[in-house]
Amino acid sequence: MIKMFVTDIDGTLLVPGKKVSGKNIEAVHKMIAAGVKVIIATGRMHTAALPVAAQLGVPVPIISYNGAVIKSSSGEMIHAKYMDEEKVLALINFFEERDWYLQSYSNDILYVPERGDGAKFYETMLGVTATEVGWDGLHGILKDVPKLLSVSAKPEETDEKLAAVRKIFGGQIEITRSAPRFCEFMSLGISKASAIKILAEKYGIANDEILAIGDSDNDLQMITSVGCGVAMGNAVERVKAACPRITDTCENDGFAKAVYDYVL
Repeated sequence: MIKMFVTDIDGTLLVPGKKVSGKNIEAVHKMIAAGVKVIIATGRMHTAALPVAAQLGVPVPIISYNGAVIKSSSGEMIHAKYMDEEKVLALINFFEERDWYLQSYSNDILYVPERGDGAKFYETMLGVTATEVGWDGLHGILKDVPKLLSVSAKPEETDEKLAAVRKIFGGQIEITRSAPRFCEFMSLGISKASAIKILAEKYGIANDEILAIGDSDNDLQMITSVGCGVAMGNAVERVKAACPRITDTCENDGFAKAVYDYVL
């Protein structure tokens, strides 16, 4: 029996750039009425996840920054694990030297070196506004950084960045891809899966009573670490290959289908 349902946002709960569908909202309400804890787990910053949580119309805990921060929807801090300041600085220098775009976060504010194509794409997609501080400004924002993120012009550029970062920083930080054009970096050991474990212990829920659903590389660990992992029909091939349960696509309300198939 599923007692905790953990969902990714983009490409899972909603089509990127759109609102949560009525069918998905109805499925969430039915789960909560049945006593199931519903959790959002996203790479988004907390403030960018809040409007999505608000659409559901019920209070849900939010795992943000790929697991680095856990807050209630009312803003109460449940857990946070920030990056080592030396690692943050080393990554900023690494990206600046290569003239690769990199953005940072601290106290739920998005900081960018310049508001170029990468920043504008991110702002539009997530509905957030960046604070432009220059590379020198980024060098000064090293405290309470949950993650760093790079936006690429195309997926092949993301591949190049991931390979380069793994070569230098592999084994020192978490390195993941959350979308074709996004690569993200967190403290070692931080993931959506690590955050789920914290909430499961808090609520006294066993691992085999947890369902996690997602579509991208940064969802893979949480999907494979819980008792019931579900891949979206639109999930990347790596996620589908690792998951015995595949629901319909995001466009076809695969989220709601998973709720009725595996929970209700």
